[in-house]
Amino acid sequence: MARDDYRIRVVLPEEENSSGLLSRLGLGSWTDELAHELEGRRLAVSEDENELFVYTSSPAEAEQARAIVEAVVAEEGLDARIGPVEHWLHDEERWDDEPPEPTPEEELLEEGIAPWEVRVELDSRREAEELAERLEAEGYGVVRRFRYLIVGAASKEEADALAERLHGEVEPSSAFVWENVPQNPFVVFGGLGGSGTPL
Repeated sequence: MARDDYRIRVVLPEEENSSGLLSRLGLGSWTDELAHELEGRRLAVSEDENELFVYTSSPAEAEQARAIVEAVVAEEGLDARIGPVEHWLHDEERWDDEPPEPTPEEELLEEGIAPWEVRVELDSRREAEELAERLEAEGYGVVRRFRYLIVGAASKEEADALAERLHGEVEPSSAFVWENVPQNPFVVFGGLGGSGTPL
């Protein structure tokens, strides 16, 4: 499975250069400090004239590395510009510093709609009411129709675990399906979900 690549760029004034910075800081000690701060992960550091690059495998690691580099540069009193976190775009073969577009799941979550649903059929209306109350007390969004429940989940993994616990069936919410398959207006949603189960 391919891993994503992230980096931060440190641009030094023209009178400085990355070799000078590295020699003053000590390349080994600096990368050791970064690696230690980032839970022992090994980081790649490269230089090109007055630019220094620190490569990581996640945005969180890159942000942590950026904070450390900022602290070291400030301590040295260098007039350096530390750029934003950049992400390698595989298809375009270039670095980009724009934040990634949210996924359809993330967009629904921002709107307070669960992208995944667990559908549960109970033996009686009373059992459905009791289970709905328990799940709501746990923080789940629940829609009840007679003895049927639809329980909202924030992720497929959460929905799978909930379905196993409740002996229900996992489905993407109607809002998630519509977002991803808009060309098919005849998708059957089961008639219970409406515009999506709230979280």
